[in-house]
Formats: sequence, structure tokens, C-alpha cells
Amino acid sequence: MLSSLVATFRTPDLRKKIFFVLGILVLYRFGATLPSPGVDFRMISQCVDEASRGDSAQIYSLINMFSGGALLQLSVFAIGIMPYITASIIVQLLTVVIPRFEQLRKEGQSGQAKMTQYTRYLTVALALLQSTGIVALAASGNLLPTSGGECDPTAIIRRGADGEISIWVMIIMVLVMTAGACLVMWFGELITERGVGNGMSLLIFAGIAARLPAEGRTILQTRGGLVFGLVCLAVLIILLAVVFIEQGQRRVPVQYAKRMVGRKMYGGSSTYIPIKVNTAGVIPVIFASSLLYIPQLIISITQGSSEVAGWKLWIQDNLVNPGSWVHILVYFLLIIFFTYFYVAVTFNPEERADDMKRYGGFIPGIRPGKPTADYLSYVLSRITLPGSMYLGIIAILPNLFLEIGNNSSVANLPFGGTALLIMVAVGLDTLKQINSQLMQRKYEGFLK
Repeated sequence: MLSSLVATFRTPDLRKKIFFVLGILVLYRFGATLPSPGVDFRMISQCVDEASRGDSAQIYSLINMFSGGALLQLSVFAIGIMPYITASIIVQLLTVVIPRFEQLRKEGQSGQAKMTQYTRYLTVALALLQSTGIVALAASGNLLPTSGGECDPTAIIRRGADGEISIWVMIIMVLVMTAGACLVMWFGELITERGVGNGMSLLIFAGIAARLPAEGRTILQTRGGLVFGLVCLAVLIILLAVVFIEQGQRRVPVQYAKRMVGRKMYGGSSTYIPIKVNTAGVIPVIFASSLLYIPQLIISITQGSSEVAGWKLWIQDNLVNPGSWVHILVYFLLIIFFTYFYVAVTFNPEERADDMKRYGGFIPGIRPGKPTADYLSYVLSRITLPGSMYLGIIAILPNLFLEIGNNSSVANLPFGGTALLIMVAVGLDTLKQINSQLMQRKYEGFLK
């Protein structure tokens, strides 16, 4: 592997791509730490420190994780890559509903460019919406609810002489955060086009990796060296299991018959359709986390000075509290549901069977056409169940640590849940792309 690493940096083209990616990631992390205009940086830092000791940081854990901790600090890149991810998922799901999108998807590169343009427009709209909501929550003091201490959540945005927040300050903050989300989207596209790996995934990877030293130091200081060592050991075991399952796939054999085209003979080859155990990736976890964020959002919007209603207390104790068994069970079931839903949307057995029949392909022992589609549906349903169970178990591990250990610092560890899945998936994908470019230049690759 060391020789492969040396060969990577000895190749001028590949070395230039890697340094380009590193430069973009440095700019991204700089913007993630740069506070927006009108933000009291000292006060918000103090509020973030107090909020991280309790469960309130779990409220925005998904968006905050994707932004590398920039959300709760109201930085220029506070919204991060989340609007683009949401827009991409929406456009992808609309290809099943809207015939125009389905037609564009089949048009090849020109249609894909048009869908990318639609994704960009939707990203700007979602970034504007999300930044408006975040700024409104920060202005009302509901962004970082804390229990006592020196933090004043209502003072994280500077106020005027009259004690009120200027509407122009809020507008500027919204515009800066929206522009930051668009800039992050551009960074991701630049990495994909001129660098190595998927740009959006690498930006998320950089945001998660930036939090690891601080979270590890927190566990070491609060729980001691023994607990820190046990956590590292558990993380290593989980990491190996995730890599093993992420690489797992069911290979459906496909045989192509020989056919004459003019004076040349084509076909006669054997290949396979790789169906991964985790076909849906991390998308079901994102969907489930987004749905579980809605109850907390409702409570924040309807929060008043009067005494808390009974239904709010029940939601707070069961659905919002990440250590509640109701929260864990609902989270687990939602992940299983969205795994089946997303796989059904993205993998069409009838379309795969028609493509195979069109090019003279067939599965040995299965007739082309509808029997092939039924067989692919059967295989997909069988392999989706363990994949959904695996996603659910990995995602709820931080919640189980919170319930068993009663320690929020363990629950906030970025190695757990969604962060672990993203880091492994992005790392493997980037390594495969570097490996393929090395193999093109007749070097020995990383993966043997």
C-alpha cells in the first residue's frame, strides 16, 4: 500500500487533483468557522459549549453534522450542503412522479445537465428557506435552548440601542447564509469535475472529520482514559463491521447471447448485476432524522410563556428525547420503512429486465421479460431486509449509548450512526476512484 501511495503522488495529474481537493476543503473549513455578520461570536461559543453538555444539541444534530458544526455557530457556511442533498433527493424522487423528469433522465448527458440545473434552482430556494428559519429561531432565542448558566440564547445576535434586532441585520444574515450554501454547492461540483471523488460527499466527510478531535477530547476529559479507550475499541469494531457490510453484495449472473451486427459478432459474454446489501445508502437515515425533527420544530414554534401542555411534555419526553425507547423504536421503524421505499423508487426491476432483453441478456434458468423482473424483485426484497436492519442498528447506536450510559458526550460522538456510515462510504468510494486511476496508469492499486 505504501508503494501505491508513493505512485499516487508521483503521477502529476493525480497529484494535482489531490492537492486541488485539499485546497477546496481548506477553504470550506475556513468558511465554516467564519461567523456571519451580526453574530456575537463570544456569546454563541459559550451557548454552544453549554448546549453540548445536554441533549439540546441533538435537536439539529443532522444538519449540524453535515455542516461540520457550523450551524450552531451561525457561520457563513451554517446551512452547508444540506439544501443540495435535499434538492437532489427531491429531484430524484420526482423522476418517478413527473413524466418530464423521467424523459430527461433517459436522454443521457443533456438530460442530466438539465436536471442538474433544476437541482441548483431548488437548492437556492431551500437554502433561502432554511436560513430564514435558522435566523428566526436564533433571534427568538430558540436555536440554542440551555438550562441556566451564563449563556443568553436571545443575545447571540447583536441588538441595537433600543434592544431590538434590526430587520436589516436579519436580512443580511439570511442572504449571507444562502450565498454560503450556493458557494458550498459550487465547491462540491468543482471537486467532482476537477478532483478525485464525489465533491458533496467529501465536503460532508471533511465536516464530520473536523469534529472528531474535539469530541474525543471531551470524552477523555469527562470520562477518563479507560472509557476513552473502550470507546475507541468499540468504534474500531463497528468500523470493521460497517466496511464488511458496505462491501457486501449479491451478484446476479447475466449471460449475453451472441448476435450479428453487420459483419461483426457481439455478445457471448458473462457478467453480473451487483445488488448491494445496503442499496439505499444513508438516505433512509436522513429521511427518518428529518421526520423526527418535525416534533421538536413544532414545540419550538408554539413555545410560549404559559405552562407547558401535556401533549408537549409527552412529545418532549418520548419523541424528542434521543434516549427515550419510544424515540429509538420510532427511529428504527422509520429507517426500515424508508429503506424499502427508497429502494423501490431507485431500483426498477421491470426496467432492468427490459434492458437485458433488449441487448440479448438473460439470467441462467430464468426466462426473459416478466419472469426476470419477478426474480429481481424477489432477490431485492430478500436482500433489503438485512440491509434495512443493518442501517437501523448502526443509526440507533448513539441513542443506545445515551440510554445505557446516560452520557451525552458518547451520544454525540461523530463515529456513531449516520456519521460512521457516511465516512466509510465516502472513504471507500474515493479510494476506489484513486485505485481505478492508478490501474489506468499500470500501477498497483490500493485495493488488492
